[in-house]
Amino acid sequence: MEYLVTSFLVVFPLFIKLLIGYGLRKTRLMGTETFREMNNVTFRLFLPVLIFSNIYQADLSKAVSPRLIVYAVSSLLVLFFIAMTIVPRLEPDNRRRGVLVQAVCRSNFILFGLPVAITLYGSGSAGTASILVGIVVPVINTLSVIALEYFRGERPDIRKIIHGIVYNPIIIGALFGLTLVLTGIKLPPVLEKIISEIAAIATPLALIVLGGSVTFKSLGRNRWQLILGSMTRLVFVPFVGLTIAILMGFRDVELVILMAMFSSPAAVSSYTMAQQMDGDAELAGQLVIFTTVFSIFTIFCWIFLLMALRFV
Repeated sequence: MEYLVTSFLVVFPLFIKLLIGYGLRKTRLMGTETFREMNNVTFRLFLPVLIFSNIYQADLSKAVSPRLIVYAVSSLLVLFFIAMTIVPRLEPDNRRRGVLVQAVCRSNFILFGLPVAITLYGSGSAGTASILVGIVVPVINTLSVIALEYFRGERPDIRKIIHGIVYNPIIIGALFGLTLVLTGIKLPPVLEKIISEIAAIATPLALIVLGGSVTFKSLGRNRWQLILGSMTRLVFVPFVGLTIAILMGFRDVELVILMAMFSSPAAVSSYTMAQQMDGDAELAGQLVIFTTVFSIFTIFCWIFLLMALRFV
């Protein structure tokens, strides 16, 4: 029961922010055009600053198993190539293909990884989780851009894909943060404070904008895509990823961090990126909401199962 409560406490605040956005639209305090403009600002300013801040604060001096990093990154790459192969065979619409691939590969690791790790293993596990976030996030975002650009239009254009990666604000923020961490360059304290304050706005704002932007008019039309995306993100990916991790000998805090990476719901920023890159933003938003709600139960089940089998 403790872990169900933990999962609920992680997810419930996110759900409330979605409801606030929905309420703002329903009461007409904010219109569709305003939400669209806010989404653009979130994509180009707040989310890049959030990603930069999370990576910049990672402490690379703490010992982290290279094996953990290699497995986390390589598993994401393999998952991406499998999704890029299978999704086009199941979904004929290009705008949905990129969104489904992104939903399968891009989890809300930043929001879920740290709380779950700290709850189970205390604040000492935060360093390992933060470092993995700093390494994994640029990879995840790059793969998302590739997927959305690849399925943008009728034919993939390699130049546009490269352009989309190089000029994507979220990737720029991630690479900038990683550069400062690796070189040991420190920003002035006053600038660090400003960045932290802006970063703190990003997730609540992204959730409120998502809640105010997404409608469920196409819910019936998106039914099987939602089932496919949600089941893959919350059940199939963690099952395969954790099974292999256990066979490779990962245990305790490392396994919990991998569990958070594999089993977290679709990232909030996936909706923002889909809207900005001509993907099916409605489907992307619905996938974020559905996977977030159902993750209350699935994350609890994964934690309970790992503990029952004495792997953590």
